[in-house]
Amino acid sequence: MSTEPLDRGAAPFDTTGITRGADGVARYDHLHPSVVAMVRASVERHPDVEALVEVGGGRVTYAELWDRAARVAGGLVADGVSRGDRVASLLPAGLDWVVGFLGTLLAGAVAVPVNTRFAPPEVSYVLADSEAAAVLRPGAPLPSGHPEALDDLVPGDLAAIFYTSGTTGRPKGARTTHGNFLSNVETAIRVIGIDRADGPTLRNLVSVPLFHVTGCNSQLLVQLGLGGTTVVLPAFDGAAFVRTIVAERTDTLVSVPAIYGLTLAREDVDADLSHVRRLTYGGAPMAPALVRRLTERLPRARLGNGFGLTETSSIATFLPHEWAVDNADAVGFAAPVVDVALTDVDDAGVGELLIRGPNVVDGYWKAAEATAATFVDGWLHSGDLARVDDGMVRIVDRAKDVINRGGENVYSVEVENALAGAPGVADAAVVGVPDDVMGEKVGAVLVGGDIDVGAVLEYLDTQLADFKVPQYVVVSPDPLPRNPGGKLLKRTLRDGTAWGSPVRGR
Repeated sequence: MSTEPLDRGAAPFDTTGITRGADGVARYDHLHPSVVAMVRASVERHPDVEALVEVGGGRVTYAELWDRAARVAGGLVADGVSRGDRVASLLPAGLDWVVGFLGTLLAGAVAVPVNTRFAPPEVSYVLADSEAAAVLRPGAPLPSGHPEALDDLVPGDLAAIFYTSGTTGRPKGARTTHGNFLSNVETAIRVIGIDRADGPTLRNLVSVPLFHVTGCNSQLLVQLGLGGTTVVLPAFDGAAFVRTIVAERTDTLVSVPAIYGLTLAREDVDADLSHVRRLTYGGAPMAPALVRRLTERLPRARLGNGFGLTETSSIATFLPHEWAVDNADAVGFAAPVVDVALTDVDDAGVGELLIRGPNVVDGYWKAAEATAATFVDGWLHSGDLARVDDGMVRIVDRAKDVINRGGENVYSVEVENALAGAPGVADAAVVGVPDDVMGEKVGAVLVGGDIDVGAVLEYLDTQLADFKVPQYVVVSPDPLPRNPGGKLLKRTLRDGTAWGSPVRGR
């Protein structure tokens, strides 16, 4: 397949110091060879700068962070972890998570951040599939030994595996290299418009999970590269969110639209937030009215909408502040080293969005068929349907029936597969139900002779993460609508189902 990248249009990003290789992929010049080298450089430049703050926990400088991470690396090596071995982390967000993550990389091993909301069967699958040689668990001390730090890692070395749910119902591990991480760090600096000279004074509040690429790749690692401070809020709470912004004087916020909407509705939002300079969102569309409210409430902050996937190591496109209000339905322009294209374009100019760049991972772990289907001739097939006008990308639908619940992707087939084993369920379909706050919530239509909805939900609690369990459930006396080929007609279900009241909150 021969694919031509679309014109970049009016993209305002800095494109200096970029070289396009023989493979057609653009790359930043002069990046560090590895995340380890990048962090070491920040430690050498700013040893006494506060590197990490855990809200309600500890604080460490860059020198202290490096020392702790190096001791974890030494402990892993002493425990028999070799270069390239996988080290899974079940730790909650906080200082230990970061120390464990960096210690894994310093040992030359591969970090496997596990979604802490996964149900036990999902966790067991990830640990088995990744063949984890070590597991960092809550309540257990981190490995500790003589300090170690490999200095010969290169961009092509595997650094992490982020598991993302797949349409087959099994999570797939996105193979993220050091080069993928470093490319995304540079992209974030350029598209957000950060002055590198301000690095040691920047304070970024991480209120999203670190096991997701947004929190890890586009917040934590960006700050570590700039020599700034990362403030981690272990568990989101509206009052703690506002309190932390004020107490820690955080100037950079990254979250999903739902959190900003809920925050603005709080009575204590009248707190002084004038020090906030950057406010980035993503993971779900933001209503134009909310964009306007944010610009009014935080007039000195630059807004921006980032779009990406686990497979793009976070940022693929970005909508800068100057376009945010008038183009709230768009996800912006391709990042400086990213190319986008469309395939199978219909008469309305809509096609599947293809993405190419050094941020795109090199495939899925132990999943050759899925890799071959998704990564074709150097292009990532995103599964998102989009329109591109003068370089501006607009996502118009999701080809894979992904339900976007407040920034968390829920794959309908995964939930349907779990429902197949639920008591009394003969057939099931799962779709997104529109919601003013979360964007979408999970809805299920069940068919069966004698269905106890409460028993079905209790069963799902043992099989799925809580955010994947349906909040709307309808028991239908009729068969589910299907086409002659047996495919579920989900649009019919979305448009024609009377959902009633949710069976669960959240």
